[in-house]
Formats: sequence, structure tokens, C-alpha cells
Amino acid sequence: MTLASTSDLVAAAIENRCAVLAFNAITVEHAEGIAAGVERAGAAALIQISENTVRFHGGALAPIAAACAQIAGRSAAPLAVHLDHIQDAALLDEVIGSAPALGVTSVMIDAAHLDADENVGQTAAFVERAHAAGLFVEAELGQVGGKDGRVLGAHEPGARTDPGEAAAFATQTGVDALAVAVGSSHAMTTRDAELDMALIRDIAAKVSIPLVLHGSSGVSDDNLRAAVAAGIRKVNVGTALNIAYTRAVRGVLESDAALTDPRKYLVPAREAVAETVAHLCRVVAEVQV
Repeated sequence: MTLASTSDLVAAAIENRCAVLAFNAITVEHAEGIAAGVERAGAAALIQISENTVRFHGGALAPIAAACAQIAGRSAAPLAVHLDHIQDAALLDEVIGSAPALGVTSVMIDAAHLDADENVGQTAAFVERAHAAGLFVEAELGQVGGKDGRVLGAHEPGARTDPGEAAAFATQTGVDALAVAVGSSHAMTTRDAELDMALIRDIAAKVSIPLVLHGSSGVSDDNLRAAVAAGIRKVNVGTALNIAYTRAVRGVLESDAALTDPRKYLVPAREAVAETVAHLCRVVAEVQV
């Protein structure tokens, strides 16, 4: 199957009143596991590459992006490649110039840490350039938290997205999708986040563009289903894959202290990612709106 585009996958989720899952890849094994899991579930999804992952790969976007695009393009499942949480100005410039050639069809500009006017201004300027390059653009309003290791409290300023501000932000920036802060947090290793379903419904009623849930690894299956039913159309998952990956590696190494061949533990790690991905794809597929 040829490489899919994010805009097409999100449009299909909107039409079907469901959500498309977006999984973060750090290594090639992550990407291969994501593709295998999505195929196993008979679903469609995005493979995401974050700015932190680009930094992990020595600051070079092209090698990891090209690898993910090749894996996605050879998969039997509809898969697109997305760049996640991009803040660095130089990397944003590189994205504009090279993403389409690398098979990347969308990017999230992360300016939610700035004050409101700066977030609008920086996002709007990037959207104009990105649209000219044919890219689908996601942004964030409110702060999901967790990227810096600190989980925002429910009543801290910026810890929740205001529906009226979200509607204005979408209009002012021309962004294609909006990540909203509704109770989840990045990097959670337990699945006990309390999502504000009423807030999701309120934002969805006021905002005409698709809503994105970040920090979904910390959300239970039942709450994921409820969030999609309430109006979430893209669901981001990263930490859950890392938990499965690391658990598999640890299990193999603990069973054989003399092991030196990385293939012996990376194959189980890749399979653990695939099973986690397949499970989450099936969870979201069960939603009936």
C-alpha cells in the first residue's frame, strides 16, 4: 500500500465519527511494531516522530523520518507519518523544506508554552508557510503537561482548554487540528487520568476542526472510548509503547545475563509494541457514536 496522508486519515475519522490513533516511534523497531499492530487490527494510523526523538537521533530528521515513511509505505495498512511537538525554530524551517520529500504529511507546532498572543502569532505564521508546502498542521491550546516531568494540577492556569478561546484560536491561526487539555498528561505510566468529558463535548461543539487527545497512555480503555464518543478525532499514544518495549527487553535480559545479540531482545520488544498498538486500535474501533 502507498503512504497515506494525515489529512485523509483524519477526514475519514471525522466522516465516521471515530478517531485515528497516532503512535510515537523512537526507534525503527517502534515503527515496525506500530505497522504490524495496525495491520493486525485492520486499522489505519499515524506514525509520529517527536522533536525529542529527532534530538535522540543526533538532531537529524531525515534518517528516522525516511525510515518511518518506508515502513509505512510498505505496510498493508493505511499509515501516515506525522511530526509531533515541534518547538525548535530551525527544525520548523527544516520541516517546511524537507517534510514532503521525506513522506511526512503533517506537523504539530508546539507553542502552547508561550503566552496566548505569542501562541496565536507563531502558530498562524507557521500555518501559512506549512499550508503552502502542502502540510496538515496541528497545534495545542492549554497545556497538557508532562513533557517536562511535571503534571499540571486540574486547576492550574492553562491546565484546561477554554472552549471559547479554542474557537477563536482555530479561526485566528487557520490550524487544521487542535490538541486540547482536558485532563490527560504526557508520560503517564498509570492509566488513571480523569478526563473531563463535558469539556470535550463543549469544545467539540464550538470548534469546527478535529480535536486531538495527547497523553492518551494515561487514559483507560473505557475513558478512551468515551473521549472519542465525546468528540476526540485523533488520539496520541507514546509512553504505553515504551512501557511494553522496555518490559520485553528487561524480561529477556534478566533471563540471560550473558546475552549480547540485540536481536534476541529487540524482536520481543517489537512484538510487544505491536500487541499494544493492536489492542488500542481495537479499543477505539469499538466506539459507537
